This record gives sequence, C-alpha cells and structure tokens, in this order.
Amino acid sequence: MPNTQLAWPAFFALVGATLLWGGSFIAMKIAMQGYSPLLVVFCRMALASLVFALLWRRLGGFRAAKGDWAALVFMAFCEPCLYFVFEAKALTLTQASQAAMVTALLPLLTAVAAAIFLKEKLEKKAVAGLTLAVAGVAVMSASGQASADAPHPVAGNFLEFLAMCCAVGYIVTAKRLAARHRPLYLTAVQSFTGTVFFAPVLLFAPLPQTFAVGPTLAVVFLGLGVTFVAYGLYNYGVSRAPAAKAAAFINLIPVFACLLARVMLDEALTPAQWIGGFMALGGVGLTARPGGKKKAGAP
Repeated sequence: MPNTQLAWPAFFALVGATLLWGGSFIAMKIAMQGYSPLLVVFCRMALASLVFALLWRRLGGFRAAKGDWAALVFMAFCEPCLYFVFEAKALTLTQASQAAMVTALLPLLTAVAAAIFLKEKLEKKAVAGLTLAVAGVAVMSASGQASADAPHPVAGNFLEFLAMCCAVGYIVTAKRLAARHRPLYLTAVQSFTGTVFFAPVLLFAPLPQTFAVGPTLAVVFLGLGVTFVAYGLYNYGVSRAPAAKAAAFINLIPVFACLLARVMLDEALTPAQWIGGFMALGGVGLTARPGGKKKAGAP
C-alpha cells in the first residue's frame, strides 16, 4: 500500500505551486491585453525552455529518458500542450476567477484516475475534505457576477473543464514518471515539448506593434514564475505525495486567483465567495494535512 502521509517540504511546494498558478490566471488576462493568447503561451514556454537549456546537462540530458519517451510525450502533450490550448481560449470568454473555480473539479477527476491507474485508495477523511473543498469552490462559483470580461462564460468554463481533463492525464503520468526522473527533468520536458508544439503560432498569430510594459512583465512571470518554478514545485510535490492528495491542493487555485483578481483586476468578491474560499481552504487542510511517518506496527 503506498504511503499516504505528506511531508512538510512537499506541502509547502504544493502550496507555492498553487499560489503561482492562481496568479497565472491574472497574468494571462494582463498579457492578453497586449499579445494574442497562443503567442503568450509560446513565449512563456520558450522563456522557460531557455532556462532549462542552461541546466540540461545537469539534468542528465536525453539519456535520462531510458525508454520512457512515450510516457514523457503523453505527459507533455496533456500539459502544457492541449491544456493551454483550452485554457488560453477559455480566458478570452470568461473571468479569470470563474475559470480558476472550474479547477475544483480536478481533484475529484484525479482521485478517480489515481484509483484506476495507480491503485491509490482515498481515506475517509480525504473524501470528506475533498467534498468540503469542492462545495466551497461551488459556493464561490455560484456567487460570481458576470462582467464585460466574460462575454461567453458557459463556453469559457466548459473549455476550462476540458483543460482539467488534460491536467488529469498530466498528474497521473507525472506521478508514475517521478519514480525514475527528477522533478526538474519532467518540467524541462514539458517546457521543450510545449515550445515545439506552439512554435507554429509564430506563423499565424499577429505580432505586436509595441511592447507594453504590463503585458510583457506578465509574460515573463508566466515563463519564469509559473512554467519554470510552479511546475517544478508541483512535480516535486507529486513525486513525494499520493497523486490524489497532490491534486487536492488544486482547490487552493481559485481561492488565490479570486484574491489576486480582486487586487489586480478589480473583480469583486462577494461575502458568499469569501465563505466558499474558507470552505475550500478547510477542505484542503482536511484532505492533505502533512503528517509524519507511521511507527512500525501502527495501524
């Protein structure tokens, strides 16, 4: 039976990743004020790949694959490739906070996939925590108000749901690969594959006439802070935690996204959204509270 405990380093890595991912929804909205959505995705992939190229020899190079090419390509094709195709379009149709709320479905989707493919078993406490967290995010979503930034929220939220389906494939595959590959190596493969996948965008996407400071800084944050750091932190957390528990932290993304959207995009938070946010935080705490290793002979 796999170890179901979560150590503090993995806990903080997963929280850090979700904080940066929450900020990525706001950064994407800002970046798309100056650049086309898929051009933003290509630039963030290319920027992260540039950093990984400098570290490639230390990561073991292509020799580290050792017959895992099919799984590595599938992981990267799920995320970032298809994931960002759906999410980039979703953010043109719905609010950053609403799209982030859809991510609440990911832990439940991952729990089912992990039970099927990784033979993981959720504890009763984890099931209760997941239910509370999802209920909290549902309250936040139902309390959201439409705005000019969300011309087609239903279509946008559905595209974000498709992105979550892709994320399930990434998390489950990364969990398997983490037994043989370092987290940074997996992140590098994702960045390089994403750069190649989105490169044709340069032939079709309109190039900017000027480089506005805000959107440009947002792209830099997406490339270094999210694609490089956040994915590295999450891959580290996945390598040291059950996939279902690691996925439970995704419920923090809409909480962070709503808070940041309020500050940076002036998207209002209602009292009900605050209540839902605290419910989501409590659910994650119940589902994935760090703990030490059990003593020998302990039940």
